[in-house]
Amino acid sequence: MKTLVDPDRLLDQGLARLRTRFAIPEAFPPEVLDAAEKAVRRPPERHADRTALPFLTLDPASSTDLDQAFTIEASGADWLLHYAIADVAWFVADDDPLDKEAWRRGTTSYLPGGKASLYPPVLSEGGASLLPNVDRPAVVLSVRIDPAGLSRLDGVERAVIRSQAKLAYETVRDEDLPDGFLEIARRIERAEDRRGAQRVDPPEQVVERDAAGRFSLGFRPQLPSERRNAALSLAANLAVAQTMLNAQTGLFRVMAMPDARAEERLRATALALRLEWPATMPLAQFQRRLDPRRPAEAAFMLAIRRSGSGASYRPYDPSRADQAELPWHAAVAAPYAHATAPLRRLADRYVLRTVLALAQGEAVPEAVLSAFPEIPRVMARAASRDAQVDRSVIDLAEATMLHGQEGTAFPAVITDVRDKKAQVQLCELPVIASISIPPAPATDVLPGSPVTLRLVRADPAEGALSFELVD
Repeated sequence: MKTLVDPDRLLDQGLARLRTRFAIPEAFPPEVLDAAEKAVRRPPERHADRTALPFLTLDPASSTDLDQAFTIEASGADWLLHYAIADVAWFVADDDPLDKEAWRRGTTSYLPGGKASLYPPVLSEGGASLLPNVDRPAVVLSVRIDPAGLSRLDGVERAVIRSQAKLAYETVRDEDLPDGFLEIARRIERAEDRRGAQRVDPPEQVVERDAAGRFSLGFRPQLPSERRNAALSLAANLAVAQTMLNAQTGLFRVMAMPDARAEERLRATALALRLEWPATMPLAQFQRRLDPRRPAEAAFMLAIRRSGSGASYRPYDPSRADQAELPWHAAVAAPYAHATAPLRRLADRYVLRTVLALAQGEAVPEAVLSAFPEIPRVMARAASRDAQVDRSVIDLAEATMLHGQEGTAFPAVITDVRDKKAQVQLCELPVIASISIPPAPATDVLPGSPVTLRLVRADPAEGALSFELVD
């Protein structure tokens, strides 16, 4: 991470412009705030009492919108994960002001030092958040994980829980976690290997603001605690997806495999990065060998992520019930759903309502079934907005960092080449940029090639960078 020197507060000004450009709301309408205040006073009247169970949460240290809490118990050779998810549907009624505003937003949008929440903070960071040492309504998914890492839902219930501690990714120790936590993560990882999962977690380029208001820009790899916690969520979401699939209903997260042309490009990229990828080895097997701490391998992980068509949502379609048309997610090599973050994603509230009804032997509510065809459009719009915001924030931080250094030369490495454009990573700064390249044979630029760039323009007002190749 590199701290930005920004005496003219150009980054603050730029972030304000981004809020306007992408129509990120600064506040909630009065009727939504009023509905939230009333909702958090609603007592949990249909919930079992599970406050005696030792639930914990594990999140970034700064998080206050806590969707998930867990407790684990042994069950013969299996582990039973009791995964409590914030019961947002208990507070939000169909077509009430909270519901309508959530449909407008789709997701929580994040900016450095702030966010535009899906629901008002009194709900998302208060009455519905699984904060420690307070009673909270939840939907508890009881997920059985066998020695092979296969997960299934043993039961779903509404329950009041009380988290005993808020653990943080940055500081948690193995001894702070319950028995079974590490073993579940290992089982899930081994199961992914056997399935040939395509999941890849490259380092994330991030802009962060500290308590003093200073910004930093850099690459943040996933922490081991974060990856292990993600395994719990993955196990639950896989079990939820299979339950819905068995019932021939639901909303699924889908993603296609990279096509043959994309894999050809990836093999060329691996060759240029001097990575040994045996001709007979599937991509899924090769990518699990990659280490994000090594620059060439991190660059290849980013290339894998860019090679796909992206993930989307799809409701169950009876006309596609044959094996070839299962709602498939290539990243996990299985049917998959989003159910574990209802405070931050609209879709999860409807998936949880579905599995809760199925587990209770009830019909899925008509309001849920009628929402399924509309949710993919709302979530796609929100995902597009959030991706543009993330990229624009990075662009803004990079331009602010380099402002005033026009004419300076920087060593860099080519990470990708497409048409007449190349993506480059500066060697000494956490900056990724795009440059125009002359056609071969005048310039033979390949992924992995070291180059020298000259900064032509760094405009914080526009969040724009421009480099040129130095001969």
